[in-house]
Amino acid sequence: MFENLDALAPDPILGISAAFAADPSDSKVDVGVGVYRDDAGQTPVMRAVRIAQARVAELERTKTYLPASGNAAFNAALTELVLGTTHPAVTERRAVTLQTPGGCGALRLAADLVHETAPGTRVALSTPTWPNHPALIGGAGLETVRYPYYDEAARGIDFPALLASLDAMPAGTVILLQPSCHNPTGADLADPQWEELLAVLQRRQLLPLLDLAYQGLGEGLEQDARWVRRLAAELPEVLITVSCSKNFGLYRERVGAVIYTGRSPAEAHAVHTHLMRLARRMYSMPPDHGAATVGVLWADAALRADWQAELDAMRQRLAALRLDLADALGREIPRRDFSFIGRQRGMFSLLGLPPAAVEALRHDHHVYCAPDSRINLAGLNPAAIARVVAAVAAVL
Repeated sequence: MFENLDALAPDPILGISAAFAADPSDSKVDVGVGVYRDDAGQTPVMRAVRIAQARVAELERTKTYLPASGNAAFNAALTELVLGTTHPAVTERRAVTLQTPGGCGALRLAADLVHETAPGTRVALSTPTWPNHPALIGGAGLETVRYPYYDEAARGIDFPALLASLDAMPAGTVILLQPSCHNPTGADLADPQWEELLAVLQRRQLLPLLDLAYQGLGEGLEQDARWVRRLAAELPEVLITVSCSKNFGLYRERVGAVIYTGRSPAEAHAVHTHLMRLARRMYSMPPDHGAATVGVLWADAALRADWQAELDAMRQRLAALRLDLADALGREIPRRDFSFIGRQRGMFSLLGLPPAAVEALRHDHHVYCAPDSRINLAGLNPAAIARVVAAVAAVL
């Protein structure tokens, strides 16, 4: 059956890790794959997570399956984290949450729900977007289209073009939006722009799919969720996908959730039953360890406070690295403006380098970034900044 298969090229992002690992250079720098690293280059286990994991191991009494909906304590914690406790969708029981294998599982499950309900629905993705978005959404059988987002020349959001594009979308189109820390650009919508966008979503009857993968790493936990909550309060239906990889550091545990807010408790319940059936068909039930860890952490006020303090420190470090890199690039390459890096948020920015320069960074200077020149700021430290700046100056 499989004798005629040709080997596929490595994933453009994950292949960077393999190439980096195979590079024997002592001065190599990995700013490609999107994982948080500290100054020592390690992806740390957060203090509160380590304690919560130990408690899970101590208290666990069974290895029986979870239900298809996942860990109930985790689902309650994620609902509170994303929507808060006083949101009308929560108090009126119009919100349902289902645990998934990572944010990727949440995206695919949301796409499957849309395809099952309305197979001809189109999903609009920003240009650019995270490279796995088209595969996850398209893999469910949905057609994807694009809307303008980032202006490469201006190093910022082309909001008039974005708004005009969405204003021309047919009713019922799903619009994938990143509420904070846009991947790959780091450029987020400002509050007045969200106000205008909300009006278009309402007027054109568009369904937002909000991919919340970096809550807490942009402006803070509450601030990063404010437009998720606003849209869920003012629109009849919203789909939200959540990842615990970045803000809880649970990358390899693959922990995420899909949240739906609807018009009524009955509608939310119906959606929940369909999500569970889709999950049963796809992976049957999710793993428990990471979800149980989040549930234990969230239930302990002291652990939750320590987790948020460490997350705040991570966010502040990212902001400082942005300013340091922008300043160093500006000094070394004064003919080009890199100040946009300091104005953006989250883990990523696009350097705006041509493909040949990206290849030269890798082959000549051992600096590994994504093919579109996306860099992960969390892969830097003071020594790495100096090496990256020198390499960028050389290839330009």
